[in-house]
Amino acid sequence: MKFRFSNITSRRAFLIYGTISILLTVISVYFLSSLITDLTEKSNEEAAQRNFIKKQEFMSQEFSKFLEQENQIKNVVKISNSKNLSANLEVLSSIQMTSSLLTNNWFKINDREIHFGNDTVSTALKNNIRDFVLQNTTAQHISTVIPQGKEWIWRIYFKLVSPDNTTVRYGYDINLKALHDYFATIDGTAPNYAFVFDQKGTCIFHPESDFIGKNVYDISSLKASDTIFNKNQDYVKRVTLSEYLKLDVIRFTKRVNLKGSHWYICVSFPKDFVVEDVTTIKKYTTLIYSITTVMLLLIFYLFTYANRRAYQEKEVVIQEKNTLLVENEKIVKEKALMQLQQLIEQINPHFLFNSLNSLYMLIDSDIKTAQKFTLNLSRIYRYLIDPPEKNIVLLKNELLFIEKYIFLQQTRFREELFFSIEIEDESALTKSLPYLAFQIVIENAIKHNMATSEIPLHTRIVIKADHVVISNNLQPKQNSEPGTKFGLNYLRSIYSYYSKTDFQATEKEGNFVCILPLIDIHS
Repeated sequence: MKFRFSNITSRRAFLIYGTISILLTVISVYFLSSLITDLTEKSNEEAAQRNFIKKQEFMSQEFSKFLEQENQIKNVVKISNSKNLSANLEVLSSIQMTSSLLTNNWFKINDREIHFGNDTVSTALKNNIRDFVLQNTTAQHISTVIPQGKEWIWRIYFKLVSPDNTTVRYGYDINLKALHDYFATIDGTAPNYAFVFDQKGTCIFHPESDFIGKNVYDISSLKASDTIFNKNQDYVKRVTLSEYLKLDVIRFTKRVNLKGSHWYICVSFPKDFVVEDVTTIKKYTTLIYSITTVMLLLIFYLFTYANRRAYQEKEVVIQEKNTLLVENEKIVKEKALMQLQQLIEQINPHFLFNSLNSLYMLIDSDIKTAQKFTLNLSRIYRYLIDPPEKNIVLLKNELLFIEKYIFLQQTRFREELFFSIEIEDESALTKSLPYLAFQIVIENAIKHNMATSEIPLHTRIVIKADHVVISNNLQPKQNSEPGTKFGLNYLRSIYSYYSKTDFQATEKEGNFVCILPLIDIHS
């Protein structure tokens, strides 16, 4: 039953630890899946931000080409004077008009208007240009969007002063429909879209041509607050509904990085693309999580099944072993009882004869000693005729018995035998040892060694915490009969029954030493 309890406890411990291990693994996989998803979302957001930066840099680069007109006119104004300025500007105008995006360009030198661009410009448009110039005489860089028939024109205007203080106002018109077609050609495969508007909210560029020229605050969810940036971040990011795609987008709003311009750019990414990536990752991580969990449960089940089978087989072996141990213990116990009986039968006549002979000699010489001798002899025989049931006795009881036995032996041999008893650990007195162990060892010492007054036999008993050491000096008798070793075999049998393996009986450095392990029946 002891082994069976141990197996059940081990099996329960295994199931508990196995269950905890699986739970910890499943939780780890779950958190790992969540971590992968979070990292994917973060990675997608970072990718969207990188694409936004690339997009706005691309748009800024393209829009900066329009400002090259300003640099060119600055160079012309710088190298010209009032006499050749008009001619130089005419040449520059011819070169600039080769661009398919430009529909017209014009100059006003001091108060004289010069028109080099489209000769078919109407008087109304010329008046519009004149009014535009007059209304913006102090501006250095102005742009506005004006209608021209069914199309929209983006008019950009600069004011420059030559070295001889000649004032030049320069403007040119860009066809926003042509600008739309141009961007559709060079940026048609981008995974995002962008639109550009000025500080009033007028849409300059949009992939939806119908939105050009309209106010972005009216046609989209964009707010004026989206063009206000803080010191730590020069753009505004938010999720909103796209006026173009009609679905949720992640929108970045930023000022166009062009000196002197007042334009803004919005770059929008379909949120579904980001969510789709995250959803795909979630799907796969969930699949990995589920497969891992199922595999762990399957492995745990198979391992538990194999362990249960192993425990069952081991239990059968242990039961058989226990049965053999019980039978062996019975045999050992029966053998010990037989040996004890032989010892008692051997001790009784031999010891009684010698004791009575010594008592007879004492009666005439020492009455008091004879009385004490008789009392001890009766107590010894009472101890001999009432053996304990389990063949072990308390050390303190065995010690009382051996003291009486030693008294009888010293009374017989007087100066030939010397005994000493040393107790090093008092706690040992409550432990047990085989019945008659002291008597067997001491009688063997007296039986097999010479003892005279010239060379007495010294026997020493030392009681330690876990064992008793009995030693005597070796003085073997020359013609002694070989011993039957009943006593030592009996002791080995008792110690074997109680699973004690440190019983020893050896000759060492001219002494016979016997080590009797103590048996703690309470442990």
